[in-house]
Amino acid sequence: MDDSKVNQILQNPKFKEMVRQKSILSWTLTIIMLVVYVGFMLLVGYNKEFLLSSISGGVTTWGIPLGLGIIVLSFVLCGVYSYIANNKLDPLNKDAVREVEAITHEKGSN
Repeated sequence: MDDSKVNQILQNPKFKEMVRQKSILSWTLTIIMLVVYVGFMLLVGYNKEFLLSSISGGVTTWGIPLGLGIIVLSFVLCGVYSYIANNKLDPLNKDAVREVEAITHEKGSN
């Protein structure tokens, strides 16, 4: 594929919109996970007493559900990404691929 066709693809509004939405989604989910994880690490480093304290006077401390919560959050964020990618980004991707195929077929007819 020559440079003019590549530039047509890169300038395609549907392609640009797909890249923009995917970037926003990826960065948003990344920031959420980083804030939660770094917050937990700061809690471990600066307020260990809280994590060692019992939830209700038993043997379970606050660190256990918070640590498990981070693991569950990672699965939830994966699910959110998959849901949005399948329902919002895939249609944009299909439209962009359709237009790219039309551009590449133009080259064959010239």
